[in-house]
Amino acid sequence: MNGYDFTLAGARLVALGSGALHWPARGLLCVSDLHLGKSERRARRGEPPLPPYETRDTLARLEADLRGTGAGTVICLGDSFDDSAAAAALSEDEKLWIASLQAGRRWVWIEGNHDPGPVDLGGTHIAEMPMPPLTFRHVAQPGASGELSGHYHPKVTLTLRGGRITRRAFLIDGDRVVMPAYGTYTGGLRSDDAVLTDLMRDEALAVLTGPVPCPIPMRR
Repeated sequence: MNGYDFTLAGARLVALGSGALHWPARGLLCVSDLHLGKSERRARRGEPPLPPYETRDTLARLEADLRGTGAGTVICLGDSFDDSAAAAALSEDEKLWIASLQAGRRWVWIEGNHDPGPVDLGGTHIAEMPMPPLTFRHVAQPGASGELSGHYHPKVTLTLRGGRITRRAFLIDGDRVVMPAYGTYTGGLRSDDAVLTDLMRDEALAVLTGPVPCPIPMRR
């Protein structure tokens, strides 16, 4: 699988073009901000509708990443569901699909701000996951080291000869990784937003997702 190899706190990691993170030595795949059920939540709130296919599309990409990496452990870094009601509203087919992905694997749901409590699905539900030398949590903590987090949905916009393109991106420095959102219907926060520039070191890279993950200096 195409990916960008780097080291954090001594752990060799791979940022995949899909937006997932692979830790080969631990047989671990990490994804963040799936926001499953977003179209259902918008419809429930009377907001402009979206085609109700994002859960299946997100799960199909996750299944492909699991097949490609052979990961035996999966960590979902919070906001896996757009809210608790969206989790409850998953179709039986979608619940069975998640159960099939969990089969034979260790599956950890990290709590996010959209899904603070456990849901009626398999796996372990915890606030954060220490796995030395790394720690997995939903929202980055200033001063942390060896941290993987999500929440902010970082993205980068580039001006090229053919026009402008926007890609989701990993933000990586010597202390942490801020993961891109994995869910199909997730927006993003520009990497040059003050929230992210204040969090990341000056030498931070933005690794753009896509068929060939591309590292560039983080925009400030």
